[in-house]
Amino acid sequence: MTAAVRGEGGDRPLAGKVALVTGGSRGIGAAIALRLAADGAAVALTYRSRAEAAEQVVKEIEGAGGSAWAVPADSGDAEAVWSSVAGAVDRFGRLDILVNNAGVGVLGPFEQLSLEDIDRVLRTNVRAPFLAAQAAAAHLTEGGRIISIGSCMAERVAFPGGSLYATSKAALSGLTRTLARELGPRGITANLVTPGPIDTDMNPADGESAPLQAGLTALGAYGRAADVAATVAHLAGEGGRYITGASLAVDGGFAI
Repeated sequence: MTAAVRGEGGDRPLAGKVALVTGGSRGIGAAIALRLAADGAAVALTYRSRAEAAEQVVKEIEGAGGSAWAVPADSGDAEAVWSSVAGAVDRFGRLDILVNNAGVGVLGPFEQLSLEDIDRVLRTNVRAPFLAAQAAAAHLTEGGRIISIGSCMAERVAFPGGSLYATSKAALSGLTRTLARELGPRGITANLVTPGPIDTDMNPADGESAPLQAGLTALGAYGRAADVAATVAHLAGEGGRYITGASLAVDGGFAI
């Protein structure tokens, strides 16, 4: 794992800020945690089962001179969501940035999805970001940021089997717009980042379906987790101060 490049000029535009990244032990979440830390933020990150991977992210951040803390939290568990927000505030004394990244995907024919599948995906992908935003809003002050990670599949379902996942990620669009309107008077922004095919261990660029996914993008290629992290970092920093209620695609043109 390699730490993300710092902001322009090697500065630390998020110095003094505290961020909570859900699902931060690997893939896009780990890249976001590393980038925010490289930009100067203290970072709390949650994980469900990969304690070793989460601790590796923490070690990398601390090795570069930053501050980080990993907390076990299943985003499908409401109490764990609330506790992770409270724990981040207790650990670092404040909260400035919430990144709702944790998610699960269950793919398959619409008719074959079970009630258990539906409940699990909606608990994690919809209810958890809602609850985390509620909890975080009690601590965020002017300049606070809520950034959720959606999916290009909410805009374009290019192949069958994605009904449940697409539904869950589409819900984040409505949540983001509403949060932007309700929290705007307090100087808090809310935005959505929608990745396309990103090279991670869950969806590797050399995987069986990779040629199909890459071929559906305008650029004909997978993106990197660091590409998503760079957009999150921009929204989290001063450059994102006048962006709210927006959905920013980092998808290589998948949705066009």
